[in-house]
Amino acid sequence: ADLGADVVKIEEPNVGDDTRSFGPPFMDDVSTYFLSINRGKRSITLDMKCPKNQRIAQKLALQADVLVENFRSDVMDKFNMGADTLLKKNPRLIYASLTGFGKSSMKPGYDLLIQGLSGITSLNGPVEGDNYKYPASIADLIAGMNLTQAILAALYRREQTGKGGIIDVPMIDSIQSLLTYHASAYLNAGFQPKRMGNGHPSIHPFRPYLTKNGQLNLCVGNDRIFRKLCHILKKSDLLQDHRFSNNPNRVQHREELNRLLEPIFL
Repeated sequence: ADLGADVVKIEEPNVGDDTRSFGPPFMDDVSTYFLSINRGKRSITLDMKCPKNQRIAQKLALQADVLVENFRSDVMDKFNMGADTLLKKNPRLIYASLTGFGKSSMKPGYDLLIQGLSGITSLNGPVEGDNYKYPASIADLIAGMNLTQAILAALYRREQTGKGGIIDVPMIDSIQSLLTYHASAYLNAGFQPKRMGNGHPSIHPFRPYLTKNGQLNLCVGNDRIFRKLCHILKKSDLLQDHRFSNNPNRVQHREELNRLLEPIFL
């Protein structure tokens, strides 16, 4: 919708989308959660168990460029809205499915469940203590972004071939892609990632430091910036210390460097 599409959202009668009740807070009796992820959409209600309503939904799909659904794998076939059925009638349709574990799985998926299974929560939280979920629904959000990228690619391909197709984006694959360099460290170097609080496993200093009036996020992404930092702090002697001469050394000796920097920022 933000990119200009006319989006028609089908909701079940009476209760509608579950997120309508995700609250408080509410605005004019509508959940602000619902408002945040449904702006720009039009809604209609259809009881998809009713054959008459299934025909209405099919008619919409046969006029559409893209159909997006996030049911378990067998549900759309029960509604006579499966990919094979619709693509036979509208071969230009882009049929996009977002599921917890892919269309080959019958398992449902909620964001918190997917976060936990992905392993990403094991990296979030204080060094000592429990794993933390991410406060935003990142499994939902990254899967939606991946689905959007795939739809745009499919639209581009359709311009060249005239054909639509099927897109299958699992939430579990999407969130595991966020492990990026953590996964690479484990798969390629046998390094087990661990929680580091606000620290960075491969760059230092790259973390918040406490000051007299709050926290300061310090991002020293290379040796040049570290030299500038030392000059600004009037601590040029740190540049002569082999423990801090380059980023790998600073990562190795992060605690020693922290003990020197923390009093300065305070």
